[in-house]
Amino acid sequence: MTVSSKVRIYDLAKELKLDTKRLIEEVRREGVDVSVPSNSVSKELAEKIRNKYFPKKETTVKRAVKVVKRAVLPATEAPALDAELEIHESEPPPAPVAAEPVEAPIAATPAISPGPGPQAAKPPVPHDRDALLAELYVHLAQAPDATQAAPIAETIEGLWLQSGSDTIGVLMGRSAKAINEQKNDLALQLLDAVVELAPDYAEGWNRRAYVYFLQNNFEGAIGDLRRALALDPNHFKALEGLARILRDSGQKKSALQAYKQILKINPFQEGAKEAVDELSVEVEGQGI
Repeated sequence: MTVSSKVRIYDLAKELKLDTKRLIEEVRREGVDVSVPSNSVSKELAEKIRNKYFPKKETTVKRAVKVVKRAVLPATEAPALDAELEIHESEPPPAPVAAEPVEAPIAATPAISPGPGPQAAKPPVPHDRDALLAELYVHLAQAPDATQAAPIAETIEGLWLQSGSDTIGVLMGRSAKAINEQKNDLALQLLDAVVELAPDYAEGWNRRAYVYFLQNNFEGAIGDLRRALALDPNHFKALEGLARILRDSGQKKSALQAYKQILKINPFQEGAKEAVDELSVEVEGQGI
């Protein structure tokens, strides 16, 4: 695993419990041009901002490490084994444990940036998830080009996966593995459990719709996609799946309407503009 040299605005705001807009303004005052929560800043600047809001945490962590070094190792060996001390000497000495009930999790948070893979579903769902999604949808709709739209869309898709439940996270991970291995019946069983346990989780319905589509159960797929869109009308992936099925089944006017709605949410969704252009000609031709 590689550790990122940058920190996303979204991750830093969640760590410091700040509004993303406020943090963006804070970063701009430091001379860095950022505009959306998915933009990143250097680890040095992130640390500077952390110290501004929590100036005593760094000092506290260093003092705790020194206590462990005196108890276990000679001073001459401490620099070479500093990283190991924090891991292996956390249990034996009772005094450092009692002194750090709050400091330990804060020190661990900025060390590793969550990646786009399995770790993306591991962090807890932020309390302002819906507000953050709404803000990201606005930025996505206003993105000037595909290059700037791509990281915003990626951040949104990461938030879709967050359910707030470890059980749902495990079931979703196993269903993805089953789909990749073409074990669609197993994937369907897992996703049946997801939608039963979390009926308000839009991504569960969207994922099960995809399995229905793979099994040529288009009626089931459409039903699940409509459930996903009822929970999140801006879910552009669910809308794209619905548009494709409608188009393939000859419902071109409805498909055209769905593709137009996609472009309002994500103007640079791959293939959407071409589909609108083609369907516009076909639908107009039917009306002549």
